[in-house]
Amino acid sequence: MRILASVCFCAALVALPAAAADKPHNAKVTVVFDHKLPNVPGKSMRGVLVEYGPGGSNPSHTHAKSAFIYATVIQGRIKSQINDGKVKVYNTGENWIEVPGDHHRVSANASETEPAKILAVFVVDTDETQLTKPDE
Repeated sequence: MRILASVCFCAALVALPAAAADKPHNAKVTVVFDHKLPNVPGKSMRGVLVEYGPGGSNPSHTHAKSAFIYATVIQGRIKSQINDGKVKVYNTGENWIEVPGDHHRVSANASETEPAKILAVFVVDTDETQLTKPDE
């Protein structure tokens, strides 16, 4: 019975429309601060709170071309993969960086039962309006 359930689950995943994989699942993204850097003309610092419910995820994406990002897990555990690196799980208090041009292939809550949150701090060109671009 367990094998049959696994086969049915996998078949359901394959049957999902492609657009479903391109949308956040049980995830909320909020810009919590946006300040021009007075000593770096043309640059701003933006804080983005990403809240994942159990099993939540965001689609594979890139960020604004100018974005340098420092992300810290502030609750739970986050599964992340940058470029072709290994998928890594970050625990509360751990962090990583993303440099301009990085491809964020995996961005998800590592837990199916507990929520998770990250605070991502972007240093970005002030005129950038789109911080995240899902893969096409």
